[in-house]
Amino acid sequence: MGKLKESCLKFIFCFIAGLLWGVLIGSVIMSILVSYRMDLFYEEIAYLKNTIVDKNEKLEKLEKSINNYNFILKDIEIILDFGEVQISQIDNIEIEKVIKEKFNSSIGKEVKNLDAEILEQVIDNRILKFDDAEYKLNVIKLVLTDILKLWIEVELITIQ
Repeated sequence: MGKLKESCLKFIFCFIAGLLWGVLIGSVIMSILVSYRMDLFYEEIAYLKNTIVDKNEKLEKLEKSINNYNFILKDIEIILDFGEVQISQIDNIEIEKVIKEKFNSSIGKEVKNLDAEILEQVIDNRILKFDDAEYKLNVIKLVLTDILKLWIEVELITIQ
């Protein structure tokens, strides 16, 4: 009878220990999955906020110049080239946001009044500093039509 009680207690102890370990491991895995999904949603929200701000600014500028039938700048398109360097999606969004902010005052203006060389010099050889890195921007190519297209090489200078 004593041996039976002892083995029953061992079984209950092992069962409870296994149950606790299962709950602990399950909780850790769930928190990892939830935090991963939250990071993805954070990046998507940052991108969408940037897009909304950009679209609202374009809309305001275009509404101001709607009665003007001249050839005007309607949009800014940025193509970033990072070469071999891998950067975070958040830094990519922030770099695009900073560049677009530099050119937003040109949206709605007549293309014939814009100077491509001056537009290029606005961001060529500019250094951007974020929380943990510095990036140098080099304009590779600029096309000025009703859409300003910029091909920009982004060079990682330092990571802190």
